[in-house]
Amino acid sequence: MVQSLGVIMVAAGVMYLFIPHDENADPVKAKDYRVELLTAQRAAPYPVLAPEGLGEGWKATVVSYKRENGNAWQLGFLSPDTQYVAIHQSTTEPGKFVPQVTQKAKDTGKTETVSGQVWQRWEGPKYDALVRTEGGATTVVTGTASFEQLAEMAGRLQSRKA
Repeated sequence: MVQSLGVIMVAAGVMYLFIPHDENADPVKAKDYRVELLTAQRAAPYPVLAPEGLGEGWKATVVSYKRENGNAWQLGFLSPDTQYVAIHQSTTEPGKFVPQVTQKAKDTGKTETVSGQVWQRWEGPKYDALVRTEGGATTVVTGTASFEQLAEMAGRLQSRKA
C-alpha cells in the first residue's frame, strides 16, 4: 500500500511539473453576450436593457434569457474592483421576482433618481438593488457593489430593439 501511495505521489508531482499553469492568469473569462441580447430583444415582450459605454475593466460573466421563467433576462458583470453587478428583468410579479434575484433584499422605501428615472432602493444581507417597474417588466440592478456602482450601471442601461 505504501508503494502504491508512492507511485501516485510521483505521478502527481510529474503532472504538476509538466502541465502548464499560470498563477497570474485572470480566472474570470469575459463572455460575449451579443447573441443572447439579440435573442432576448426579439423574444421578450418588454424592452430588454443592456449597458452601453461601460468603462475599462467591466467583464460580462453571466447571460441568460428564459422565456418559460417569466421572460427572465439576466446579464451579470464583474466590476473593475471585482464586485458583482447584474441586470435582471422579468414579467414575473415584482413581489416574488425582486426578493428572488436579490437573495432576500427588502424595499427600504427610499428612492434614487438615475438619469432622470426614479429607482426604488432595496437592501439585503447579500445584495443591494435598484428596482424599477415599467413597460410590463421589472428591472433590477443588483449585486455586491455599492449603490454608486449600481447607479452607474443603471444609468448606462439602454434598449435597442432587435
